[in-house]
Amino acid sequence: MVYSVIGTGGVGGYYGASLARAGKEVHFLFHKDYAYVREHGLQVNSWRGNFRLDAPNAYASTSDMPRSDVVIVALKSVNNPLLRELLPPLLKSDTLVVLIENGIGVEAQVQAMFPELRLAAGLAFICSAKTRPGIIDHQDLGHISIAAYTEGAQERAEAVVRDFVDAGIRAVSAEYLEARWKKQVWNMPFNGMTVALNTSTDALLAHPATAALIREQMLEVIAAARALGVERIDESFADKMLEMTLSMKPYAPSMKLDHDFGRPMEIGAIYTEALRQAREAGCPMHKLEMLEAELRFIEANRTSP
Repeated sequence: MVYSVIGTGGVGGYYGASLARAGKEVHFLFHKDYAYVREHGLQVNSWRGNFRLDAPNAYASTSDMPRSDVVIVALKSVNNPLLRELLPPLLKSDTLVVLIENGIGVEAQVQAMFPELRLAAGLAFICSAKTRPGIIDHQDLGHISIAAYTEGAQERAEAVVRDFVDAGIRAVSAEYLEARWKKQVWNMPFNGMTVALNTSTDALLAHPATAALIREQMLEVIAAARALGVERIDESFADKMLEMTLSMKPYAPSMKLDHDFGRPMEIGAIYTEALRQAREAGCPMHKLEMLEAELRFIEANRTSP
């Protein structure tokens, strides 16, 4: 299959580069570092072993890229409106678009733009960032769940999982609603709390008070997920996420990096829509509603980075 990557940052860049290293045909859209990558290549510094793509298929515009079997979209959800122009040059009648994005409701947003589009969700548990041109720092984890969202997407989504596994990535097929909300169990507490308290994941869990609060927030997400129909999730999943985080290297989540670099935070996708759905299901998440309010205040009053 021919792959294209929109959003060649820490996440999209890592997965796309891994596929390319394994011999898959991958085309990358770059923005500010296009010229750098054309001259110097794409470097991945990974805890699993460093590697380099000396001459990746790099582009500054999707209009120059080939139509693809799979398009990996690893943009921040706040940039999804750009897909109205970015996606059409890449699409065939059976193209699968995999949204490796945080939050709830992102597939519905893209489906509204392209009603006939085949969509899947990519739920990545990975510590990876690109803070320098053409250099991806993959610090920890890396596994991903692929979940078909639209009818007719399952077969292609399973083929993507096989290609990821061939590339040495731990990948599995998953049920959409369950996968999205399981990711929220980690995302909603840690993304916002690292911003609100200006800290990192390890520091939050090292202090008894914040560690207890993180777990309480996780239990709010689990209760909301169950109210919305997710059956295979219970309190033990919160403990699993806490154990996983304790084993990770100290980490600043994507929202913390966005805040520190002066970029818009994904409050709408990670918080607002999830909180709305939880309230409608009769299971409001009060502690996380308070956290969302704090994040709205921080974003409205922050100064330049």
